[in-house]
Amino acid sequence: MKFPDSGRPRAEVMAELSAMKSGDADWRRGRVPLYVFKATQEAAEVGQEAFNLYFTENALGAKRAFSSLKKMEDEVAAMALDLFHAPAGAVGNMTTGGSESILMAVKAARDFARKQRGDRAHRGNLVLPGSAHPAFNKAALLMDLEVRRVAVAKDFRADPAAMAAACDRDTIMIVGSAPCFPYGAIDPIRELGQVAGAKNLWLHVDACVGGYVAPFVRDEGWPVPDFDFSVPEVSSLSADLHKFGFAPKPASTVFYRDAEKRAGQTFSIDEWPNGRFVTETLTGTRAGGAVAAAWALMQTLGRPGYRRIARDLMRMRDAYVEGIEKIPGFRVFGAPHLTLLGFGAADLDMGRVAEGMQKRGWVPGMLKDPPGLHLMMSLLHAEARNDYLRDLAASAAEVRATSGKAKIEAVYS
Repeated sequence: MKFPDSGRPRAEVMAELSAMKSGDADWRRGRVPLYVFKATQEAAEVGQEAFNLYFTENALGAKRAFSSLKKMEDEVAAMALDLFHAPAGAVGNMTTGGSESILMAVKAARDFARKQRGDRAHRGNLVLPGSAHPAFNKAALLMDLEVRRVAVAKDFRADPAAMAAACDRDTIMIVGSAPCFPYGAIDPIRELGQVAGAKNLWLHVDACVGGYVAPFVRDEGWPVPDFDFSVPEVSSLSADLHKFGFAPKPASTVFYRDAEKRAGQTFSIDEWPNGRFVTETLTGTRAGGAVAAAWALMQTLGRPGYRRIARDLMRMRDAYVEGIEKIPGFRVFGAPHLTLLGFGAADLDMGRVAEGMQKRGWVPGMLKDPPGLHLMMSLLHAEARNDYLRDLAASAAEVRATSGKAKIEAVYS
């Protein structure tokens, strides 16, 4: 396509947009296992209304031009620090997503280690469970750090002893997830804290997926292990507002036990004609609407609203687990704490099962190790449960009844 020589009527353009969108996956009926999150219709409307109210404002200018955005971002951080049992002196801010939050925490840990060692060129390494998010590898690639991934234990959670053995004098950070994306299990953060304390290491908790729902799941009576600043050795924590905080994208948060640990996150540049340029994020421009929407949702829902959503999510999760494990040969991997599930059947080619689900109109989430399917569910998936379980059983039966192999890559094409 070439750049248009002339404009087109607005109605014509909007009609074409609608037509293009009609071919996308049907996320509204729960047919997509990730990417999109929804709580209640009211929460969605609050988020959209608040976002649109600040549609044009730029959070980069919050300190100089948009004081309301500065107030809201500070209050979002303060409310989250309260939720995550942070001590006095803890600090944090919003970012545009989990990958940015993780990248900033890794940079802060790297610069903190360099300052402590008095070596501004120290390279360092990160020790992660094998289930940790690829964003840590992305951060390491950008900063020329070594990554050491350690196999998870039989329960699909991080193995603290194995991770301790992988650390050496150059280790600058160890990581635990709350929960990990592949299996939905919260790593043993207290035990990882003991490793961090014994070796004087920075412990980061990646709660990007579960941070804004796990506390309320626990309040509603489901078991959730300690994962936040209540563990004394946790140095930093990331949590996404646009996942189970249900805010519009792009909105995440990153927090530190104290300001000294966050110091390395800050970019301060005074080497151009306009003078000093300071940001706490990798990005410059940030959507003001995301800040306003996150603040509005926290204020509108409060603890009671988030607890009701958590209760409904977990009841839905339990019903999915029960239904999946009624299908011959299927089991859920490990003991997931929230609404992320990995599951499969050892006697089936799960790539072919995924193809069957795709043929029936689902976007199949995939697991490579062990081979299986994956779901990261919000309340969008509640009404889809019976259809999903019916089609999963039919796809499995179809694979059992036929012979031959299909390439697992086919579902990614």
